[in-house]
Amino acid sequence: LATFEDIDELLELIALSARGLSNGYYSNAQTEGAIKYVFGVDSQLIQDGTYYVVESKDCLVACGGWSMRSTLYGGDQHKSDADPLLNPATDAARIRAFFVHPDWARQGIGRMLITHCEKAAHQYGFTKMEIGSTLPGVPLYESMGYHQSKKISVPLPDGGHLPVVNMKKDLNLSRS
Repeated sequence: LATFEDIDELLELIALSARGLSNGYYSNAQTEGAIKYVFGVDSQLIQDGTYYVVESKDCLVACGGWSMRSTLYGGDQHKSDADPLLNPATDAARIRAFFVHPDWARQGIGRMLITHCEKAAHQYGFTKMEIGSTLPGVPLYESMGYHQSKKISVPLPDGGHLPVVNMKKDLNLSRS
């Protein structure tokens, strides 16, 4: 589980991941705007115990989590309102704040972490998942059974915008 003591290292990892894996999907201005205004740590996930880190030799190489709350994407700097709880009987749990260090990308770490989050959300009672995916994440999520439901243009305070894809998945996991 991620801890509040991990936040500085998480912020470094998030920026490295965004800069390293967004090439070809976002312009430099979009990536930098997203790092400043959208991407970041959502401390509510740490508080809820639903945010995880993957370490190698005392270095964080990936992070990500799931949420039982209504926020679909964004770190603390992107939220302004209370983050109410979702109803597992009717709502989809959220996959949130997934970032992998570029040197560790495409080695199955993201897939492993997403699977862990889906199982944890299912054990909590959720039968559906939802994510506000960055464009680089779409191929991974599609390969894991998520389908695109709509495209979102997130306005950035600097006047730019960040394309995000809303994706959904029904869980077919056995409760164990």
